[in-house]
Amino acid sequence: HSPMYFFLRHLAFIDLGYSTAVGPKMLVNIVTKQKTIAYNWCAAQLAFFILFIISELFILSAMAYDRYVAICNPLLYTVIMSPRLCWVLVAVSYLYSAFLSLITTIKIFISSFCGYNVISHFYCDSLPLLTLLCSSTREIELIILVFSVFNLVSSLLVVLVSYTLILLAVLKMSSAEGRHKAFSTCGSHLTVVVVLYATLFFMYVQPKSSHSFDNDKMASVFYTLIIPMLNP
Repeated sequence: HSPMYFFLRHLAFIDLGYSTAVGPKMLVNIVTKQKTIAYNWCAAQLAFFILFIISELFILSAMAYDRYVAICNPLLYTVIMSPRLCWVLVAVSYLYSAFLSLITTIKIFISSFCGYNVISHFYCDSLPLLTLLCSSTREIELIILVFSVFNLVSSLLVVLVSYTLILLAVLKMSSAEGRHKAFSTCGSHLTVVVVLYATLFFMYVQPKSSHSFDNDKMASVFYTLIIPMLNP
């Protein structure tokens, strides 16, 4: 079970990371009248938020694969889920997320801001910040859309394939106790996946004409405050 706890430790670190980057300031903004943030802090908040939220997607998909191996190939579990593979999966997730975080943050903050610099959101997120830019935002919007679709679909595909194979294996089990143990192992993880992916698809993968920042503000509460509490 050590690979499972290895991923859980990194998931806990990620939850702590984006909750710390976003949560305290968001709560202050909700309960006080002083709802401002410095320019550099806004850039840092955006960078860390993107880093941690994308990392969580791929850590969750790695955990789904880990559960597939544990349930469908228990005798080969320690061989397949070697320490080297676990570290590679985590390192690739962090490096890729850091790359996207830097691209998005730099693209936004090298552009010119105009107007009152007021966003309809609890914290500095990419889509609300785009409304403050004077220059064309088409390139940045395209980058956000393409990578959002890729990140969500690719990581979700791993989760769906893993759980489909797990379900087929569980249905073949003759022992009711074995089926119950398998479902209880996957239950909390699957709950987090459903809530997180539904929220992110709702926010980042929808037509611009139907996009509402008021709805985004409510949805953001789920993956910044609720989901860290749901994670195992």
